Amino acid sequence: MCFGSKDEVHEEQQPAPRPLPRPSSIDKGASSKKQPPMAPYQDPPSPTTAGPSSSISYPPQQQQQNSYAPPPGPPPSKSQPYQDPPSGVATSSQPPPPPPTDLPPSYGDANPQHDWAAAVPDTSLFPPPPAIFSGFERSPSSNASEEEAIAGEVWCEDNPMTAPMMLDDASKGALHFHNIRLMEPAGFNGTLEWKGPGVWKATTRKNSPDRCLISYPPLYSVHEHGPLRTGAPRTIYYEVRILADSPTTYVGLGFTALPYPSFRMPGWHRGSLAVHGDDGHKYINDRWGGKAFTQPFTRGETYGIGMTVKPAEAGRLLVDVFFTRNGSLAGGWNIHEETDAEEDLPVDGLEGHHDLCAAVGVYDGVGIEVVFAPERWMYRDL
Repeated sequence: MCFGSKDEVHEEQQPAPRPLPRPSSIDKGASSKKQPPMAPYQDPPSPTTAGPSSSISYPPQQQQQNSYAPPPGPPPSKSQPYQDPPSGVATSSQPPPPPPTDLPPSYGDANPQHDWAAAVPDTSLFPPPPAIFSGFERSPSSNASEEEAIAGEVWCEDNPMTAPMMLDDASKGALHFHNIRLMEPAGFNGTLEWKGPGVWKATTRKNSPDRCLISYPPLYSVHEHGPLRTGAPRTIYYEVRILADSPTTYVGLGFTALPYPSFRMPGWHRGSLAVHGDDGHKYINDRWGGKAFTQPFTRGETYGIGMTVKPAEAGRLLVDVFFTRNGSLAGGWNIHEETDAEEDLPVDGLEGHHDLCAAVGVYDGVGIEVVFAPERWMYRDL
């Protein structure tokens, strides 16, 4: 972006002053100080009238330049042929002495040109600059239709995010024992089975539409866990294992504030984030192609996602997201990391001031196991 008018010339935009031309060999001995005006030249008195004891005085400049004084008389005209010097003037067959060699180098051209080719290096072999904003317009794997994206935005406008809820005793007990429930959304084309406290199995049929499984109660409750109330950080986490015989790896795992459109994958709308297995991209309120983050998922592997909300100075909250693969930390980011103000949408709902639920997205044919029970997690560094 250009600031100011193109016709304005600011002082810092003025071109640098050019160096002054260096003196030529003729005025090499001239002083930098001003000299008094020179008297007009007069012929010295004749030796016959001056006498042997008289001294001939010359002007100062003439004394300095007497070895280079021209012969008396006017110079020959270009149209006149060469004439012998007057009699009495000494001549020499020796060539004139060479010019002094101790002069400093001359700039040559009075108006030198800048040699940009010597000053600017060849950048053709330089590595490309880092991709600070690595957002994609579309996923390289699969994409929902524009009509579905518009429907999700309309749904969010009609259903704004809710304030933090007060949990009842049953919900507090479920959180304490990690007996989290996954809610089956409308239009879910598959099966959802409870395998035991904190463990669920989900399968979908081929060509099933996008659906988002949302947990209850929230894994992060502002009233129960908020650092502004408790003064302590809160970490939430769960894992998803893709079954070895799963037809695809079309699953996304993340978190969302409530409510969220269950017919959309997590991370595509406000108050939601997720990592998708088909392309390995991370999505934070991003209904386009996400940002490069990790490798696409593989059948038989286990993936986990977590968030840590911790207090900071001046009543602020810091939120970090981390991602695991087969029990090892495999990446993460801060929710307020540098973003593109023109391309990225806000992270409202993910900053620790709203309740957050687990959000597992599935589509097409896929088989997964969702684990909330810590004793069943592969990742142990919590």
